[in-house]
Amino acid sequence: MNKLVKLLFASSFALILFQCAPYQPEGQGVVGQVTWLEGNQMPMIVQEGKKSKKATVGEPVIRTVRIYPLMKISDVNLENGLFKSVAAKPITEIQSDENGQYTVSLSPGRYSVLTVEEGGLFASIFDGDGNIQPVTVKDGEWTLLDIIVNYKAAF
Repeated sequence: MNKLVKLLFASSFALILFQCAPYQPEGQGVVGQVTWLEGNQMPMIVQEGKKSKKATVGEPVIRTVRIYPLMKISDVNLENGLFKSVAAKPITEIQSDENGQYTVSLSPGRYSVLTVEEGGLFASIFDGDGNIQPVTVKDGEWTLLDIIVNYKAAF
């Protein structure tokens, strides 16, 4: 009888856990991680019998992340891999934590996301229309955008 009660309790507990939905914060916006990547990222020939290095994805870094209205490459001045001047004013900015994680609440719409670096602003993703690091925020949804700051990396 005691085993039956324990089994029923364990089964009920497991059923309750599987019925719970994962936590999702209210609102909408952009979440992600900022990582730093530099140096030689070229593939290398490895001698037979030796293990090759894992692909590097970067080290998490603290950075200021600025959100702008959606911008095109024609709206900025690029010099040495960084944007020196930007035509638009930022909508908001947030700082990533020590693990590179950031979260920013935004109204539904399209935005450009840039990081603040010494000497300028950085973005590495451009779409086919020339938009800089574009991200779309939909009503009630969080958009994942991981940012790899790699202007000092060689590929």
